[in-house]
Amino acid sequence: MPPSMRLIVARCEVRYTGRLTAVLPEALRLLMLKSDGSVMVHADTGGFKPQNWMTPPTVVEETGTPPTRIVVRKLAGATEDRLDIRIVEVVSDVTHDMGEAAALEKDGVERDLQEALAAAPTWCGEGFRLVRREWPTDIGPVDLMCRDEEDGWIAVEIKRVATIDAVEQLTRYLERIRRDPAMELCGGVLAAQVIRPQARVLAEARGIACVEVDLAVVRGEREPELTLFA
Repeated sequence: MPPSMRLIVARCEVRYTGRLTAVLPEALRLLMLKSDGSVMVHADTGGFKPQNWMTPPTVVEETGTPPTRIVVRKLAGATEDRLDIRIVEVVSDVTHDMGEAAALEKDGVERDLQEALAAAPTWCGEGFRLVRREWPTDIGPVDLMCRDEEDGWIAVEIKRVATIDAVEQLTRYLERIRRDPAMELCGGVLAAQVIRPQARVLAEARGIACVEVDLAVVRGEREPELTLFA
């Protein structure tokens, strides 16, 4: 069955329960239900960020025609995260066939950089050895999973240019990975050809190491530049 996305514009109240409790009062909102189980609640304010959301895997239960209630449940460890959407009025309810699912392909430089670092992970950290490329999490794969000299787990996210968004992405991956008791001390490394100053500050504040790498140097096509110290 081809992947589809359902978009519902409705006047609704949204209540979240789980690690905390939050209520969005009745208002006109856009509900986005994706085929992978993602559910997002948007308003016409706040930019691109949803007011509330649930990442896959989820269970979605619906009552009424048109829907009067949508409940989204997700088991998160010993607790259950839950979005309870009470719908007062449906303005629009459409489903779009999105065609064949296609992963977001990295640009050429980023893809090549990942391949080169997978072959030589010590550029990401001293003594690093590769365990797996595209290590899966329930919100997407982290580029490289490595072990360090002390046999600790290290998740490496690779970008051509690393921005604050890259730090946020790796932070989310680490949160999911560390839910496994065997990997609760997993460290993070952000590797890129260029790391923006703001991204570096945020990464260091979160205990994420930053490594700038040159693809040509990693491939052995150019000697690393010498740094002189006074």
